[in-house]
Amino acid sequence: MIEKNYQPADIEERMARLWEDAGAFKAGRPERRDAAPFTIVIPPPNVTGSLHMGHALNNTLQDILCRFERMRGRDVLWQPGTDHAGIATQMVVERQLIDRQQPTRRDLGRDRFLERVWQWKAESGGIIVNQLKRLGASCDWSRERFTMDEGLSRAVVKVFVELHRQGLIYKDKRLVNWDPKLLTAISDLEVQQIEVKGSLWYLRYPIEGKTFSPDDSTSFIVVATTRPETMLGDTGVAVHPDDERYQDLVGKHVILPLVGRRIPIVADEYSDPEKGSGAVKITPAHDFNDFEVGRRHNLSQISVLDKEANLALVGNEDYLRGLPEGSTELAEELNGLDRFAARKKIVARMEDFGFLERIEPNTHMVPHGDRSGVVIEPYLTDQWYVDAKTLAQPAMAAVRNGTTSFVPKNWEKTYFEWMENIQPWCVSRQLWWGHQIPAWYGPDGKVFVAETEEEAVSNALGYYVEQEVITVEQGREMALDRNKRAGFITRDEDVLDTWFSSALWPFSTLGWPDHTPELKRYYPTDVLVTGFDIIFFWVARMMMMGLHFMKEAPFSTVYIHALVRDEKGAKMSKSKGNVIDPLHIIDEYGADALRFTLSAMAAQGRDIKLAASRVEGYRNFATKLWNACRFAEMNACTLLPDFDPTKTEQTLNRWIAHETSRATREVTEAIEAYRFNDAAGAIYRFVWNVYCDWYLELAKPVLTGEEGAAKAETRATVAWARDEILKLLHPFMPFITEELWAVTAKRDSLLALAPWPRKAGLSPEQVAMMALAVSPVEQLPTLALPVIDTAEFVDPAAEAEIGWVVDLVTAIRSVRAEMNIPPARLTALVLSGASAETRDRAPRWSDVIKRMARLSEISFAEKAPEGSVQLLVRGEVASLPLKGVVDLSAEKVRLEKELAKADADINRVDAKLANEKFVANAPEEVVDEEKEKREAAVARKAKILEALKRLKSASS
Repeated sequence: MIEKNYQPADIEERMARLWEDAGAFKAGRPERRDAAPFTIVIPPPNVTGSLHMGHALNNTLQDILCRFERMRGRDVLWQPGTDHAGIATQMVVERQLIDRQQPTRRDLGRDRFLERVWQWKAESGGIIVNQLKRLGASCDWSRERFTMDEGLSRAVVKVFVELHRQGLIYKDKRLVNWDPKLLTAISDLEVQQIEVKGSLWYLRYPIEGKTFSPDDSTSFIVVATTRPETMLGDTGVAVHPDDERYQDLVGKHVILPLVGRRIPIVADEYSDPEKGSGAVKITPAHDFNDFEVGRRHNLSQISVLDKEANLALVGNEDYLRGLPEGSTELAEELNGLDRFAARKKIVARMEDFGFLERIEPNTHMVPHGDRSGVVIEPYLTDQWYVDAKTLAQPAMAAVRNGTTSFVPKNWEKTYFEWMENIQPWCVSRQLWWGHQIPAWYGPDGKVFVAETEEEAVSNALGYYVEQEVITVEQGREMALDRNKRAGFITRDEDVLDTWFSSALWPFSTLGWPDHTPELKRYYPTDVLVTGFDIIFFWVARMMMMGLHFMKEAPFSTVYIHALVRDEKGAKMSKSKGNVIDPLHIIDEYGADALRFTLSAMAAQGRDIKLAASRVEGYRNFATKLWNACRFAEMNACTLLPDFDPTKTEQTLNRWIAHETSRATREVTEAIEAYRFNDAAGAIYRFVWNVYCDWYLELAKPVLTGEEGAAKAETRATVAWARDEILKLLHPFMPFITEELWAVTAKRDSLLALAPWPRKAGLSPEQVAMMALAVSPVEQLPTLALPVIDTAEFVDPAAEAEIGWVVDLVTAIRSVRAEMNIPPARLTALVLSGASAETRDRAPRWSDVIKRMARLSEISFAEKAPEGSVQLLVRGEVASLPLKGVVDLSAEKVRLEKELAKADADINRVDAKLANEKFVANAPEEVVDEEKEKREAAVARKAKILEALKRLKSASS
């Protein structure tokens, strides 16, 4: 018995338990042993994270694919897991220690601190997993992995060691994004560019050999900077080689103000003649672009900041080398100052000596740490790097030759642009939480990379015996006694970037480096669903690692979904206060409504503008389905054994079989093409419009009429179409469909494991072979799972008859709405010059048409009566006499006013969009909103013009 009211909260927890108890989502179910596999790896969310709307969209789309393929008979593995999130997790635990007034990380030491992190992970980590379950994610939760699991850690170590042996991992001194609060290098993804209102300082650098005078422009060259404190590390000035103003100065030197260092003027295309003075200061140790310029011109690298972004000048040999006497006084004065305090002092000094030409306000983007919130510094330091350029070549080839394709395809351009200009990948982090780098250092700093400490010790002892640093006997004693080798080699304290371990995710989660059955069966995976913002950080790196270690691309398709924005198109952010919490939405409207909203709006390449009202609308859609199933139950609609809709005799029932077949084809093909919005739109239209609004309405007279063959057939057909709807809708709305599946009949299986309605035109054998054809495993036997026993069904005659009724009633309703005819006012209908088919079918449906279209009578005539509105329905004329029903003159005046208003709205928006200043300065979401207003006004105008055209025909 179906409950009277649809209450998502009553259903969702119960259905989740039902799936879990049945092991519905486990890969490798016995009955699917011979089925073709279908694999998706979840983008592992941070173990510290909680569900946000991006997660909700990403996982909804993955779940649609997994439930769809599971119902199509595939052996589905949706691999779940979480990422250890080095910085985020370490921050959470450190903050917890501070809040509880417990010893700090440094007080605890590395081992005890890591014990606390693992304790936190056991108690509080992975909350997001339960939140994903609330969303309905049908992962194989029995296989849940964590990027620091023992098996995954073993994979990380092996990959690092192998790449190092191959020369693809090395240590180098380069610039990194440095967080002076967290004291670690961070990735570009962890850098947030924030617009800051700052200043641009124009500084005069004296030309060597000339007497400096602020009034003599030939005695200096002007450079501009947003960070005056870094000028202490300048080692050159660059001008464009084609800039005629400076051609005579190229090769000469300037004297660095305040410091006295002699630095060259070099010609480099990096300098922009149109920007500022056309000359730029080059500080290779404090700017990424300057670093490359410095390498091209062999300029020295002088770092003037320490790890906490304080000036470090005293004892800084690179800074002090070659300076004139007296320069140490400035170094002592500024040493230890915070970078921003030093900035003020340096600017004041430059002004005192006449080296400051002017200061201009300057709004520019400044990098900040997304976790710490402080300004990030480019910092010169020794780090571990991966030779990404070498690894990128096969990864690019795999996309170029079609082994892996992007959907939408335009993202391939983004992928190639980044990969073709890829830089060395910094993989070391100055943290404690993470995979500690498997490298040990000997007493002279020589590095030994190995999978275990014992292997590193063995290699080190062999090396130092060979170098005669220790004797053979000493080496033997140290090998046998750990105490005797204590401190002889020390392990690198850094850990690996979290992207390093997640790059291995498609194969490490399947047991690699062991040759497991799961690895053989489920790798490579089928599709990756992810956001565009991690194409570089995750997608590209999985491609590199998968191809290098597995010799196969990790996935054949990369589906890139768009952003979820607020209803006005603005990006969600806490500072704007426009964040929509998916858990609150689920609490209020249910997970099914949220999932359907996201999928219905997930058009390829278009961001989603989400409003609670949209979710509420799809909650109403769920209620509509619920009530339709209750209607079927109250009318004793049950599916008969061996019922075959293709053998029905009633035209109405054959029509719904025809429409069901069409909906099946549309939904199936749309999901296969990753057109989730089209799939959701097709099932929505079929459920609401075709099944509920038309089929059930047209079937009511039969269901409430006398018992007989027609009534029995209609009852069975109503139940059959309902079941097909539940199947088609299940990937989008799994909770409500599973509940209705369970309470509407005795079932042999869960809906989650029921067979998908067969795609149009395919036999059971073709379905099986289609599944097997995409399998990466060897040839398998024909799929043993049952498939639906109804063939593709088309009945043009039934569609022509019922379609005519639907189109006729729809057209009449449209005219009544346009002409403001109240529902209580009945109108007549004249079928003008009707064909034999129409004359034959009209009497059969007369009562239904009159009831649904609010008609007083239906008659036939050769010509349309005077004063009537003419409708063209499937090539034939239907007329509504409106004399005495509508004041045609008054209606014309009303419509013309509406037309003028629509034109005014269009002109207003056109004027705004034609204003270049408005388009350039207005937020993107505001411009988009104006465009949408225009589209709505244009559509409104078209309807008004159509109504006026009808009025004109009625008046003539």
